[in-house]
Amino acid sequence: MIRVGIIGAAGYTAGELIRILINHQKVELTLLQSDSNGGRKVHEIHHDLIGECDLMFETDIKVDKADLFFICKGHGESQKILDSNPSLLNKQIVDLSQDFRLKGDHDFTYGLPEAYKEFIQKSNYVSNPGCFATCIQLGLLPAIDSKIVNGDIHTSGITGSTGAGQKLSQTSHFSWRNNNVSVYKAFKHQHLLEINQTFSTIGKFEDHINFVPYRGNFTRGIMITSYFKSSASDLELQEIYASYYKESLFTHVIDHNPDIKMIVNTNKCLVYPVKIDDQVMVISVIDNLIKGASGQAVQNMNLMLGFAEGEGLNLKSIAF
Repeated sequence: MIRVGIIGAAGYTAGELIRILINHQKVELTLLQSDSNGGRKVHEIHHDLIGECDLMFETDIKVDKADLFFICKGHGESQKILDSNPSLLNKQIVDLSQDFRLKGDHDFTYGLPEAYKEFIQKSNYVSNPGCFATCIQLGLLPAIDSKIVNGDIHTSGITGSTGAGQKLSQTSHFSWRNNNVSVYKAFKHQHLLEINQTFSTIGKFEDHINFVPYRGNFTRGIMITSYFKSSASDLELQEIYASYYKESLFTHVIDHNPDIKMIVNTNKCLVYPVKIDDQVMVISVIDNLIKGASGQAVQNMNLMLGFAEGEGLNLKSIAF
C-alpha cells in the first residue's frame, strides 16, 4: 500500500480524487489537508461521501504522513507550498495547478500519458495538464505527430461550470450560468501555452492554434471541435488516429459524433476525426473533473508507482 496525501482537499478536484482513491486497492489515504476545514469530517464538505469516508481534514501539511502527495491548490499556490515545505520534494508529487506545466527551473514532467508515458514512469514529480489542454491535445496529437496539418488550427470548446472551481464568481453562480452561454479568453486562454509546448516538441508544429472557449450551462464535461486543412485522405486520417491510440487505455477513436454524457464520470476521452472536403474536423470530449483533472492525476500516479495504468479508474459513465 502506498500512503497518499492531498493538499487542498476541499475543492472540486480533490473531492473527485477522494472518491477515486478510497476505492483504489493499492492506496491508503493518510492526510487530507485543508487550510479552512481542519477538524471537520470530509463528508461535511463532500456530501456524497457520507457513509463512504470517515476521514477528517487536517490544517497542517504533515509531510511524514504520506509517500505521495497530490497538490490541489489554486494556480500560483503550489510553488509557495513547496517553498514553505521543502521536505515535500523528498516525496513523490502530482500537482494539479498550472505552476509547473511549462518547462523551467524545476524537475516536473508534463503529465499527458498519451504523449509522455515513458517520462512519467521515470518521474517523481508530475504536473497534471489543464482540462481544455487535455481535450484539445488528445484530439490533435495524432495529426500533429504525423504532420498532416497544413497551416493554422481552429478550435472551439465548451466547458461546464465546475471548470471554474468551487469559489463563487460572477459567471459561476446559478442565476447567471443557467440558460446562458458565453465566450471568454478568446485566443488568449492560458492552456494554449502548454498545448504549443507539446506540439512544438512532438510535431515541430509552428503555426497558430486559434482557440475560442465557451462557458456552458451544465456542470461538467468538455467538448472540443478542431479543424484544419490537410491533404490526407479520410482513409489515411482514420489509419493515423487508430494507430496512434491503438494501445491507449482511455482514449478511444470512434466513428460517430460523441456527446458529453458518453464520458461524464469516466476517465475516457472520445475522439471523432473526419475529413470534409479539404479539411479535417476532430471532435473530442472528456469529463473536465476526471480525465481533465483528478482521473488523469491518478493515471499519472499509477504510472509513477508502477501500478497498472487503469488501477482504480474503472468508473462508469452516467448515460441518462
